[in-house]
Amino acid sequence: MDDFMQAAIDEARLGLEEGGVPIGSVLVHQGRIIGRGHNQRQQRGSVVLHGEMDALENAGRQPASVYRESVLYTTLSPCPMCSGAILLYGIPKVVIGENRTFLGAEEALRQANVELDVRDDAQCQALMDTFIARHPEIWAEDIGE
Repeated sequence: MDDFMQAAIDEARLGLEEGGVPIGSVLVHQGRIIGRGHNQRQQRGSVVLHGEMDALENAGRQPASVYRESVLYTTLSPCPMCSGAILLYGIPKVVIGENRTFLGAEEALRQANVELDVRDDAQCQALMDTFIARHPEIWAEDIGE
């Protein structure tokens, strides 16, 4: 387990402790975390603050060149909204903790030449499996069902 994926998992656990969906993310530029976040839909009543969006928000406004040199780590495959932000800002690589509980817009990212590294991490999957079993209605709302 690398430090950046562990930081994303730590964010997911923080979100779970706050009563939210356990998805975490970090934005890494030149080997340093510049933004970290976790799903905030429940905690803040937000319609857009998925883990990836929260990490981007917390990174603050960056020059385009920073995004084009960054790697986004996320505990779960990015949904179409988060994938859209990845494409919009030209983030060239996404490291995904797992995509078994939810397969996001990976094909769209691949078609746009975004490099994907799917780790199939047991911790990430256990966090989601447990949450979905306990709170299926919150999960369904989070992914727009």
